[in-house]
Amino acid sequence: MPTVEVYNMAGVKVKDIDLSDKVFAGEVKPYLLHDVVVWQLANRRAATAKTKTRREVSGGGAKPFKQKGTGRARAGSNRSPLWRHGGVSFGPNGRTYNSKLPKKVREQALRSALSMKLSENVMKVVETVTLESPKTKLYANALGTLGMENTLVVMGNMNTDMSLASRNHKSSKMLDVRGLNVYDILKYKGLILDLEAVQYIEERLK
Repeated sequence: MPTVEVYNMAGVKVKDIDLSDKVFAGEVKPYLLHDVVVWQLANRRAATAKTKTRREVSGGGAKPFKQKGTGRARAGSNRSPLWRHGGVSFGPNGRTYNSKLPKKVREQALRSALSMKLSENVMKVVETVTLESPKTKLYANALGTLGMENTLVVMGNMNTDMSLASRNHKSSKMLDVRGLNVYDILKYKGLILDLEAVQYIEERLK
């Protein structure tokens, strides 16, 4: 069972806590991390353009004019691709890139990512993430004091003040623990968790 130090925002050690072996000291499986990151990025992709075929265009139920005697070509629908406002032949079909991944795979990848951060000594636990006022400068100074400039900060209960303080800080990201994901963990070099976030993660992933 790994033991980590808990700090306050001034970088002073407060106490030690034990972390769950299953969540923070598991086997790191790179292939799972790869699969989940690919899945996340694919689901973020926008679908391609979509055009309507003649069967999808509204209207066209009635024959536009009689079959014979008009001197015009035969026509059965005014929604033919040959007509204005008709359907489109061989147009893009609106491909989507969404895919599904089993929940157990996603959870195991999250355990692997957390275990990797702890094993690399780039994860810190803080008692609570607070600032005197919601200012980006104070937020940046706090990260500098903790030695975690390029980092993902995960809070158990995201609040408006911390959101305002962190949103303009380019080299870090603040996230509610309910939105914790493998891509963001791997994107940033460091990881900061508050005690409430640690408790939530262990309850969810045990």
